[in-house]
Amino acid sequence: MKCSRCGFEAPPDAGFCARCGLALHAQAPPAGREYAVARFLVSWWHFRGTLFLGFLCLALAFASVLARPRPRPATAPVILVFLSGLIFLGALLARRYMLWRLTSERLIERRGVLSIHRRELELTDIRSVEVYRSLFQRLAGLGDVTVSSAASTDFAIKLKDIRGPEQIAAQIRQARVRRLR
Repeated sequence: MKCSRCGFEAPPDAGFCARCGLALHAQAPPAGREYAVARFLVSWWHFRGTLFLGFLCLALAFASVLARPRPRPATAPVILVFLSGLIFLGALLARRYMLWRLTSERLIERRGVLSIHRRELELTDIRSVEVYRSLFQRLAGLGDVTVSSAASTDFAIKLKDIRGPEQIAAQIRQARVRRLR
């Protein structure tokens, strides 16, 4: 039997294509318009180290202003305030440009400001959806959701430090079931 997606010649009794993971005996879903289902952003918790560094720079600038006698120029506090502003801006941009979109057809991961990394996973190719929550993530109401592909064992999209991971995992599973119908 020949795979309709990639053209790989599979054995007649195979249920899935060995190359791309397509269900060989299932009917192809009707072609329709793809629409957005949800958009997920990484939590500020993911940038806790960066934000701590920014606040540390601000605290050092404040401490150096208090400890400095008035007649000398205050260049170090200005540099520290400017550095903390750059750190906060970097964290803001990194959070803004690290997102995941769930559509009616696929799960899309997009990362990067200057160089962009984009990965897509067809909903029909999803093998498993796993939720992991460390102790600190549980305290903050966050978690990681890993969506694995049936096409390859090493291909997975990991949604890190997102709010409500159980609900998001359920939403991805429901979108997959709707897509398979």
